[in-house]
Amino acid sequence: MTNINSIGLDKAKSQALVTSLNTLLSSYQIQYMNARGFHWNIKGREFFELHLKFEEIYTLLLEKVDEIAERILTIEGNPLHAFSDYLENSEIKEAKGISNGTQALETLLDGYTTLISMQREILAQAGEAEDEGTAALMSDYIKEQEKLVWMLKAYLN
Repeated sequence: MTNINSIGLDKAKSQALVTSLNTLLSSYQIQYMNARGFHWNIKGREFFELHLKFEEIYTLLLEKVDEIAERILTIEGNPLHAFSDYLENSEIKEAKGISNGTQALETLLDGYTTLISMQREILAQAGEAEDEGTAALMSDYIKEQEKLVWMLKAYLN
């Protein structure tokens, strides 16, 4: 029995990555639902611009949810798919009852800071596992989200 999976990666290192990616997947799902809730519930003078921005954000998050789940499958793992698992494993907390634009943006900013930190850890883990596919995905996400963090901070100032 070989210790290498069908795409040439060490099975044990891949399974460790699956665990990390499932935590990331869970965190993305909560960030997505938070953004979706902000889109639905935003009120105030910034309604029109924030309503659209939150839709843009949750659409991008949903794309990444799918990509992360497919990456887990690619490295021969099983993505979590129950919302109870997401709540249990997420490093981002649910945001309830927020309709204030500033509070919503601060919550998303905190979530993105968490995601970037998690993705940096997975990037290093993927490098050690020689998993270029996961490393490239994390690198792309970090680059995109660093810019988004800068923009959210600029808007809040």
